[in-house]
Amino acid sequence: MIKLITFDLDNTLWDVEAIVVRAERRMRAHIAEAHPEFVARYDLRELSRLRTDVARDRPDLAHDLTWLRREVLRRAFAEGGYDEVAAVAAADTAFEEYFDERNRVEYFAGVLETLEALAAEFELHALSNGNADIRRVGLGHLFRHHFSAISVGAAKPDPRMYRAALEAAGVAPHEALHVGDHPEQDIAAAAALGMRTVWVNFTDQVWPALPRPDGEISEFAELLPLLRRLQEAGSA
Repeated sequence: MIKLITFDLDNTLWDVEAIVVRAERRMRAHIAEAHPEFVARYDLRELSRLRTDVARDRPDLAHDLTWLRREVLRRAFAEGGYDEVAAVAAADTAFEEYFDERNRVEYFAGVLETLEALAAEFELHALSNGNADIRRVGLGHLFRHHFSAISVGAAKPDPRMYRAALEAAGVAPHEALHVGDHPEQDIAAAAALGMRTVWVNFTDQVWPALPRPDGEISEFAELLPLLRRLQEAGSA
């Protein structure tokens, strides 16, 4: 029987691309207002170049998206003429503008109702390569644990995040089910450990050349009935 359900966050519970675009705009608007002289001499399009440079220079930390964004901003302000103390302070406040907006999520239809129903019956864990704050998005009361690339030191499909969740719940892989949108990082990675899987396919994608998931949903309201069927099949 399934005892633990783990969920990816970005593009599983909400559309992360739209959120990041909005957060980037807010951060850049803050920089333009708070640091007009910096903006006058530094092209903010250079942030994309710096992100590539920082990830190349520190591959050991590139999975930590919070550190990565802060470091990109720090380097930008330093390149723009700020001393180290001022660059760190400016980067921190700019990042907070970004991060606050990054955690203003709009859930896909049926997400909250489904999670609330599942939390009454199962242990739920969040597993994410991103840096959303589970409490700030309003789900802290539903998830027992939140494991991220930052907290475990590696991004999916590295198995460490899944193993951390299994260990925290005290369950065997066959007693856990993972729900996520990414075929490799979510479905294949969890299945490789022996977990059951549900693929979130809201955009009618074609499944790649990988072993099939145990189930597939095209809207979140389908998850609970699918889970019941998997439970019944497992106990047959």
